[in-house]
Amino acid sequence: MAKIVVLIDGFNLYHALDYFENGQDHHKFRKYKWLNLKKLASLFVFGKDTLAQVWYFTTLVTWDAGKAARHKLYIRALESEGVKVIYGQFNRKKKHCQLCTGDFWSFEEKQTDVNIALILFQLAILDEFDKAIIISGDTDLLPAIKSVRKIFGAKQIGLVIPIGRRSEDLKQQVDFHHKMREHHLTKSLFPDPLNLPDGTSLNKPPTWI
Repeated sequence: MAKIVVLIDGFNLYHALDYFENGQDHHKFRKYKWLNLKKLASLFVFGKDTLAQVWYFTTLVTWDAGKAARHKLYIRALESEGVKVIYGQFNRKKKHCQLCTGDFWSFEEKQTDVNIALILFQLAILDEFDKAIIISGDTDLLPAIKSVRKIFGAKQIGLVIPIGRRSEDLKQQVDFHHKMREHHLTKSLFPDPLNLPDGTSLNKPPTWI
């Protein structure tokens, strides 16, 4: 019987559910953004293994009050399930437009991959898991995965790549991996409304359809 922790790259998962690419809005999975991540994590725990902890790594979009409010509401829902939340930050970065040849300011998420690496090492050192599952397709996590597997040989690292994404490089560096499919998302939605133990209710944001 193995003790399992699950570490979730929040924005990597979010962009798999709701993304804009090649001039098209891909919204097939947008309706699943009201996800109970503890429930989702549990679907990748099998047999007599037990889910010990779920960690959610994210960053607040501080320049957009509406998005920040929806995100905070969602985080409150996750915390009601015992999910542990670790915050990164956005940094302003000047970028160059190839079409108009001008420069513009944008925001770039920072610290998530570093935070995941730090927590993974911390949990390994404290012997908090036998298996760790990372939900992400970000290859920036490769050094951390390789190092933990090398230093803590008895511990296994697994991978779940967010739906619709691929990352062969990551898959080759883990002990096991699973595919995220739509039925995993369907089974993992919070109820709407979500009634909390303190008597308050949380409603899924109306734009998450």
